[in-house]
Amino acid sequence: MAPPQSPPSGLTRAQLAHRQAQGSRYVRLVAILAVLGPGLVSGFADNDAGGITTYSLAGVHFGYELLWVILASQIALFFTQEVGARLGLATGQGFTGLTREEFGVRWATFAAILMLVANLGSTVAEFAGVGAALSIFGVPLPIAALVAAVTVVVLISRGSYGKVQYLFVAVGIGISVAYLISAILAKPDWAHAIHSLIVPQFSSSGVYWLAAVGVMGTTITPWGQAFIQAYVVDKRLNPEDLLGERLDVGLGAFITNFVAALIIVACAATLWAHGATSVNNAADVAKALEPLAGTAAKYLFAIGLLGASVLGLGVVPLTSAYTACEAFGWEQGVDRAPREAPAFYALLAFFVGFAALFVLIPGLPLLQVMFLAQVLNGMLLPFILVFVMLLAGNRRVMGALRSGRLLRGIGWVVTIAVAAMSVMLVIAWIGGASA
Repeated sequence: MAPPQSPPSGLTRAQLAHRQAQGSRYVRLVAILAVLGPGLVSGFADNDAGGITTYSLAGVHFGYELLWVILASQIALFFTQEVGARLGLATGQGFTGLTREEFGVRWATFAAILMLVANLGSTVAEFAGVGAALSIFGVPLPIAALVAAVTVVVLISRGSYGKVQYLFVAVGIGISVAYLISAILAKPDWAHAIHSLIVPQFSSSGVYWLAAVGVMGTTITPWGQAFIQAYVVDKRLNPEDLLGERLDVGLGAFITNFVAALIIVACAATLWAHGATSVNNAADVAKALEPLAGTAAKYLFAIGLLGASVLGLGVVPLTSAYTACEAFGWEQGVDRAPREAPAFYALLAFFVGFAALFVLIPGLPLLQVMFLAQVLNGMLLPFILVFVMLLAGNRRVMGALRSGRLLRGIGWVVTIAVAAMSVMLVIAWIGGASA
């Protein structure tokens, strides 16, 4: 029998064991950090042009009062995104493909068509955001739309998964910094803001509750649910990555709502505090900030809107391409070259190009298109979440990653609450349309 090996010179066995333990912890930390990406990107992209417009108008018209909705949506967003990520980890399939396999072609087709229509409205809203932001710098809408469309398609089609992910995260960080500085420049009443965040400020006004539903609805979206599941699959993560992906989702949900809160605070401290409530979109907000918080605040707000719109332009059409390819079983993924997944990239270019042309229609009521996209998202979201919860509770589908009793309970509570709010949003829209 070979004699036991002695530890390296100068090290006791205890020191060697300690060093090995440290190395093991370092390896685990690196493994967890390598998982980060899908949750962060999804979180950053949730604050797109429609979201920023919604948060801006909430701050303009209600001040700090709706900050409690941000905290509530933080909790709901984490649980819905976590279960979406877990579905991807457990099955290695995207939402539409898994729905087709478990519930049949009709349900999968229904979900895919409705999602694609809603995504088209969201993509048009992203182009509207790009145009509105660049108009502050004197760039005409046609040029803005053309440059944004070409840039997004080229960057995604020419990059690997890692490059695309790093680009999305970098843009998201830039957006967060821009709105953080904007909020600081606005010199808000932080004590009032924190109190409103923790203690709900209820109202009997129907407009107030419509705004609350809008804030919640723009945070939790059908495309966001489908995107994180598809992105987890595209990154080739597996059940062993659950801890890292939960951290990823938690960070993404926190950043999403932190930025949303900053936007509400900036608008509450300036426009609402001075009674300047005659604004209709985020671009108007940026312009109105200048006399109240300075030129820097105006341009930072516009840059944040531009970055968020470009990020949304990358993520929402990407989700549409994933959804369509999953429905038909075509090759997909940003790690594949265009020749390996021609349908995927063709659909991506189509969704971006069609929306870019659509937004150029003379006289198009962009604000109404943006709101209609939110309504369509609201109509689809309850269906998506019901499918998600049924799949997450299926032991045959999920195996060891199946939702336990507590997670199922929380998930169904969130699903019912989101469904109720979505119904309220649709009823309000129908009532407004028929008025």
